Amino acid sequence: MDSFVRRHAFLIFVLALYLPAGFLFATKTPAWQAPDEPAHYNYIRQLADGRFPVIEEGDYNQAHLDDILESRFAPGYSIEPLEYEDYQPPAYYLLQTPVYEISNGSLTALRLLSLLLGVGIVILAHATFRLLFPQTGWLAWIATAFVALLPQHLAILTSVNNDALAWLLVAASLYLLVRLEQQESLSRRDLSLFGLLLGLCLLTKVTAYLMLPVAGLWLLGRFWRHWRDLLAHAATLFLPALLLGLVWWVRNLVVYGGLDFLGTAAHNSVVTGQLQTETWVSQFGLAETVRRLLLTTFHSFWGQFGWMGVPMPGWVYSLLALFSLALLVGLLWRWSKTWQVKSLHWPLLLLFILNLGLFLAYNLTFVQHQGRYLFTSLVPIGAGVALGAGVWIRPIIARFSPAAFLLPAGLALGLFLLDMIALSRWIVPNLTP
Repeated sequence: MDSFVRRHAFLIFVLALYLPAGFLFATKTPAWQAPDEPAHYNYIRQLADGRFPVIEEGDYNQAHLDDILESRFAPGYSIEPLEYEDYQPPAYYLLQTPVYEISNGSLTALRLLSLLLGVGIVILAHATFRLLFPQTGWLAWIATAFVALLPQHLAILTSVNNDALAWLLVAASLYLLVRLEQQESLSRRDLSLFGLLLGLCLLTKVTAYLMLPVAGLWLLGRFWRHWRDLLAHAATLFLPALLLGLVWWVRNLVVYGGLDFLGTAAHNSVVTGQLQTETWVSQFGLAETVRRLLLTTFHSFWGQFGWMGVPMPGWVYSLLALFSLALLVGLLWRWSKTWQVKSLHWPLLLLFILNLGLFLAYNLTFVQHQGRYLFTSLVPIGAGVALGAGVWIRPIIARFSPAAFLLPAGLALGLFLLDMIALSRWIVPNLTP
């Protein structure tokens, strides 16, 4: 037991910050003041009432939503008409349904389950970082602290949102992928488990589908000279995933018709009135639209709370911009010396590139400058943060060895302090009706 605690002391330290911070976010953030939370809640409510959700006309009303947001979800406004997440895959909502029934529909109880899913994300991220940085434990600690206590990440993980399960499954898939990459041979059991995780991704959220091309290109890169092995391993990996996904896709084809196997066409036909990028380009010009995209994405990656209506003060973003610039310079300097991305593990880098591409493609149509959309690849981003920070920290550790623990711990405590300030000074005062 003592050896276990010593081996995992920093992870325990981070969880000792994450859990109370998350509990306070879950219990103190005013009801429904997280992106799309009422619509996610209503999906669970319908399942508990014995109805499987189907998105249809009337599930989204921009004018009604604007009125509710302006009122800060005052009691006089009903959230029941907000059902525009009804097209989503069901895994997260099925997981939450027993909690809804046991707690009599308690929003806080549902939020706390999301918080517990976040514990799994932190543990799996830490395990992945330990595999990536086996000789440099403090790099893993930096990355773990960043993933666990990033304010916007914490805010989403303490709301009712299927991102929590999607990010957990992506984190589990990445951990297994990194572990498999370090093995000389692949067992059918491990590949089947990987396939099961991919299948659960297909039943949870479309953004988690990014793991399929990552897994496919990883297999191709490993066995491209041995086609029989490639086909055999691909069958073992992808058949379980596709069989699980097929259940949901066939259901959507029956319900929505045509080729709408994801339900996204039905969703797009219902969700009208959203601000479109071409409107901003015509109104502000391309340069200003791009500037707003970059600025708002940066702000909301670190923390822009509620329904994007509560940013942090400008001086906070200025400090975070300097910190981010130092990390980026450090990362680029490291790569310029090695010309290798192996230290970041190329499948992780590929996931980030695909995630970024999907985010930019989405913003070609709609104004959705939300940094949280990049959290599908937060584990790769965390690895990049650690590598960038390592360039600056390594000389300090060489001269003062206790800094190997103190500096990652300082990052964790700094983010925890920012979380607490954000909740008490900006979220609660500005979002309470």
